[in-house]
Amino acid sequence: VVQLVESGGGLVQPGGSLMLSCAASGFDFKNSHMSWVRQPLGKGLAWVSSIYSDGVTLTDTDFVKYRFKISREYDQNMLYLNLRNLKPEDSARCSCAFGLVPWYGGTWHPKVSGRGTQVTVSS
Repeated sequence: VVQLVESGGGLVQPGGSLMLSCAASGFDFKNSHMSWVRQPLGKGLAWVSSIYSDGVTLTDTDFVKYRFKISREYDQNMLYLNLRNLKPEDSARCSCAFGLVPWYGGTWHPKVSGRGTQVTVSS
């Protein structure tokens, strides 16, 4: 069974940074693509970034403007999202997802995602 457990969220001031972590288990992490998605309160799910099994990354540069960086640690089965120069509009529940996240029907559809960790940016 795919299990994804996020941590590292919290309250941070504008301009601050956070490192989100995702502990993965129950599948072949080394050979799996992984992703991060986010959902602001009262809004729809949004894809943030993906990392292929070979380490190649894709990021929604329109939104994050190169402020977020996805990475992975193969030996530890860990996925990370480094958030820098955070803004109030970045506040959202961030979740890691197994695989890539397809877009259809007007929304994103992660196959499996964790419960998420809350990121709140406020002064």
